[in-house]
Formats: sequence, structure tokens, C-alpha cells
Amino acid sequence: MLDLSLPWWGWLLMGAGLVGFIAMLVVSIRRNQGVKRSLFASPYTLWMIIFTVLPVILIGYYAFTDMNGNFTLDNFRNFWDSNYESNKVIMQAMGEAGAAYVSRGTVNVDTLVYSLWMAFKCTAICLIAGYPAALFMADRNMKLGPTLVVLFIIPMWMNFLLRTIAWMSLLEDSGLINSFLRKLGFDGVQLMYNSNAVLLGMVYNFLPFMVFPIYTVLNKMDFRLSEAAADLGCNSWQTLYKVVMPLSIPGVISGITMVFMPSVTTFFIPRMLGGGNTMMFGDLIESKFLVEGNWNVGSALSLIMMVLILISLSILRKADPNGEGGGIA
Repeated sequence: MLDLSLPWWGWLLMGAGLVGFIAMLVVSIRRNQGVKRSLFASPYTLWMIIFTVLPVILIGYYAFTDMNGNFTLDNFRNFWDSNYESNKVIMQAMGEAGAAYVSRGTVNVDTLVYSLWMAFKCTAICLIAGYPAALFMADRNMKLGPTLVVLFIIPMWMNFLLRTIAWMSLLEDSGLINSFLRKLGFDGVQLMYNSNAVLLGMVYNFLPFMVFPIYTVLNKMDFRLSEAAADLGCNSWQTLYKVVMPLSIPGVISGITMVFMPSVTTFFIPRMLGGGNTMMFGDLIESKFLVEGNWNVGSALSLIMMVLILISLSILRKADPNGEGGGIA
């Protein structure tokens, strides 16, 4: 049974994190013209403390401790070698003779690499499909632009789980696509429970997060720049390549970040459309917490994922220091 009680130094660490957060809040208040304006952010501050700061501190605590609350780095060794615990038992029981039975497990690392590769493909497809869509929606000469914006937003009103389950009714063996193929005289095809089905579900769910940041930047762009490029002799393709695309880079970077990181950590899509035949890093973290009950290793994997997110956000910050690429106009 997992012991969720914290030692004295765990409470001390949590208190230090809260004090640090309050100190940053005080500095922010002093920089923003006193307390009166900052009082409006009090509900959000309380929400951040309870549901963001404290959970992150707890994840850090469990990541660096064992089941007994003692400091250890074995949780991170378990990430590099998924057989670490079993190998340690073998070596303790058999000594040097057990070296012949020891082998490094690559499940965790392979799962991360696979997740990164799937996220890369999802991001690339979303960028290739989303940039022309955003360009079309932001075109001032296209009267259908606002209508397309609404059409992209409407599916996002539906629950994420329902959107994914809806694809099952299309792709399964007795689904609409296979039923249609059989009526045409063709044999049914295996569309579910493979990597392609997972990739399709990821692209469908995350495509709006690529389109809207790019659309926001393009919509804010001064159309007179394109007119100036045309006056200087640029044709439509040269204007797109030399003017529009460079100015849309902040939106592209924002879209890549908003698609790539959720793609790495997603777990419901592989479970439903992959049928358990594919495991991504989010599934691995979930299984550590809910199936194995190993909060320590699960927290270490979550911490590794947080580091990747911070790296992604730092890249976004450098490419878009003014935050011009985010949001939905």
C-alpha cells in the first residue's frame, strides 16, 4: 500500500515552494502599481497554488524518494533501464553470478522515442495542412474566412473523448467506411488498432491548435506589406515566401508547441484507436500511477516530461518574445 504521508523535510520543501511563489507574487504586485489591481488576480492565484504549485512540489518529492520516503535517484534509473529493479534483485540474490542474467530494459526509453516520433509526424501533418487553411481563412478577399473559423471552432465545443470515440464508429471493422467499401464490392480493411489510426486521431484533435495561432498572426499582419511587395515586383508566390511566411513564424512556433507537447503526452487516443497495440509516454505514466501504483517512478517520468515542456516553451519564448503567436482571434 502506497504511503502518502510526507516526512518533515517534505513539508519543509512544500513550505519553501509556497514561500517562493508568494515572494514572486509580492514582487509582481509591486511592479504592477500596488495591491488594488492585483487583487483581481486573487482567485487565479489561489487556484494556481492549490492545483499547480502544490502538485508540482509533490511530483518533485515522489520523483526523488522511494516507497519509504528516502532520497534516491533510482526512479530516474528506472527510466533509463526498465529492468533496473528486477536486475537489482537478481544481483542481490546471486552476486556476480547474476551478471549473466542482467540485461538493460529499454521499454521506457523506447516508449519516449516512439512518442516523440509520433508527435513529430502529427506536428508536421498539422503544419502542412494547417498553414494553407490559416492562410485561406485570413485572406481578406475570401468571404468564407469567418465561416471557416466557426467550422474549426465547433468541433472543439464537443468533448475530447467524444470526438475520439466518434472516429471509432468510422474506422472499426463494422464502421461506416468498411460498410461502404463492402457495398461497393471491396473487402474491408483494417483501419483500427494500429499506429496510423492513432496518428489520424491525433491530427484531428490537435489540428485546430496549429491553425488558430497561425491564423491570429496572419490576421494581424498589415495587408499593405503585401501590396508593397507587389508594387516592388513580387508575384504571389514571392510575396508568400518573402513577406507572409517570415512574418508568420511566431504563429508557426506557437502552433508547433501547442501541438507537439500534447501529442507526446496523450494517452486516451492510443488506448481507444490503438487498442493497446501502441503505447505512448502518457500511457506509460498513467500505468505507473494507476496500474502499478508506483507513484515514485511515475513522478520521475512526469518530471522528465515537464523538462521537455519547459524546453519547448523556452524555444517559443525565444522565437516569439512578445507572445504574438498565441490565442484565437
